[in-house]
Amino acid sequence: MLLSEGVGLLVWSPLAGGFLSGKFDRDGKPAEGRRVNFDFPPLNKERAYAVIEAMRELARDIGCTVPQIAIAWLLHQKVVTNVIVCAKRIDQLSETLGSVNVSLSNDHLSALAAVTELSPEYPGWMLAFQNEYRSKLMEDQLR
Repeated sequence: MLLSEGVGLLVWSPLAGGFLSGKFDRDGKPAEGRRVNFDFPPLNKERAYAVIEAMRELARDIGCTVPQIAIAWLLHQKVVTNVIVCAKRIDQLSETLGSVNVSLSNDHLSALAAVTELSPEYPGWMLAFQNEYRSKLMEDQLR
């Protein structure tokens, strides 16, 4: 919708309140930060862990940090016009600002798209189903 209407997206909480910072993982290692005691914004943690794992792998390959991958991915999206970032310390801010220098290849973007894609919701899945059915009918009629 944003693309079709030419509207930009201002992203708030790009690291999901610190959850996508790389400090959290499935094995439940103790982490620090606000997210430990204030689990907000709400998110699907299993899906988020898959995203973190993919970002960790890319960060190792590229030579940057998980938060830089998260923000760089957002900045690579056509609809994103700005990202609101937050930092408690200067080193966090410097790290975050370094994300503008992270270049993601098409393979990197595809890997992240695979783990971040949202499941279609009604009526979206219904419209896609109907369109597929209608397309097949049209193909049969044209033969």
